[in-house]
Amino acid sequence: MSVSGQSANPGDSESPVRPTRTAAVIPAAGRGVRLGPGAPKALRPLSGTPMLVHAVRAMARSRSVALVVVVAPPDGADEVRRLLDAYPLTGTTDVVVVPGGETRQESVRRGLAVVPEDVTCVLVHDAARPLVPVDTVDAVVAAVREGAPAVVPALPLADTVKQVEPRTGDRAGEPEPVVGTPDRALLRAVQTPQGFDRATLVEAHEKIALEGEGATDDAGMVERLGAEVVVVPGHEEAFKVTRPLDLVLAEAVLARRRATDGF
Repeated sequence: MSVSGQSANPGDSESPVRPTRTAAVIPAAGRGVRLGPGAPKALRPLSGTPMLVHAVRAMARSRSVALVVVVAPPDGADEVRRLLDAYPLTGTTDVVVVPGGETRQESVRRGLAVVPEDVTCVLVHDAARPLVPVDTVDAVVAAVREGAPAVVPALPLADTVKQVEPRTGDRAGEPEPVVGTPDRALLRAVQTPQGFDRATLVEAHEKIALEGEGATDDAGMVERLGAEVVVVPGHEEAFKVTRPLDLVLAEAVLARRRATDGF
């Protein structure tokens, strides 16, 4: 499934053709406490199929993605491997499972460590975004291949946003004073998969120190390096399943797809 480009001759005026092999890393080591007690969020069923399986299939539907690396809970790699074996992919995309770390940042780093050296584009995708359309995945990959070091899909904000002075400690729960109203035309709600030039993402994970709970946004790490991050259009169905109401919406999306697309 990999396609290797040939470098131009030194005298050629054209730029070298970049290799196009792509891998996706899916950190799935979180507990997902906001969905309530039970199995980790990524293993919760969605129309009878675990959410993680939907997320892996979403990556594998892109003809660009040759490998999916699933980062399992530290003590749950064998369970996740058995789960994915029970839902085999129909295409040629390979799936690897590795144990994750205590933070999302550490889990992504562990997934990145097993990506083969010939992969030049790496996607990082939330397992909790199981319904991202393939067109969105392909748009992110295309932007990386065209030279962007980091790419995020995003949507304009529908709601007005207020900046507040948070109440913490003994004052937690009290009304919070508004200190500003950002221009929402300048803001975007970021989704995944985020796409990266592999060398840029590796550098970010090597140079940005693990602190506290670690970084939850790989594009933010790249920003801290001073590299450019660009936005491509996201999709309303790439929402994150975080709360019980999101599960209801996800079930409705899948029902619509089955009825209209035979999906």
